[in-house]
Amino acid sequence: MNRSAMREQAFKLIYSLEIQKSKNIEEQIETYIESNEITDKNAIEYIKDMILGIEQNINNIINEIEKNLKSDWKIDRISKIDLSILKIAIYEIEIKKLPYKVVINEAVELAKRYGEESSKNFVNGILASIVSENFGQES
Repeated sequence: MNRSAMREQAFKLIYSLEIQKSKNIEEQIETYIESNEITDKNAIEYIKDMILGIEQNINNIINEIEKNLKSDWKIDRISKIDLSILKIAIYEIEIKKLPYKVVINEAVELAKRYGEESSKNFVNGILASIVSENFGQES
């Protein structure tokens, strides 16, 4: 399984966790991996790292999103799909230190595939703002 496919699986799990608001995340990860018949060891490791890493850094991630919203927006207004995509992208940019151009591109692709019409622009705008603020560069 390539990284894009692994990222997409992680996104689907994060989205389902966002909807369910489950407390036992590790159990949810195992259930997801089992029910989706994911056997690739690298994919399992990637998904676990992503979900648990986001959970460990959730306050920082949410803070980054809130800082980069327009002043009249609140985080509750963001669709669960867009929020899930942003969590993955911010985790990969800020914690995993992956190249932001790749991460933003992948995030926009997920937004196109799963989000609303405006999702790709919204996700791109938030991530570009974060990159500009943290790295002094435009995406």
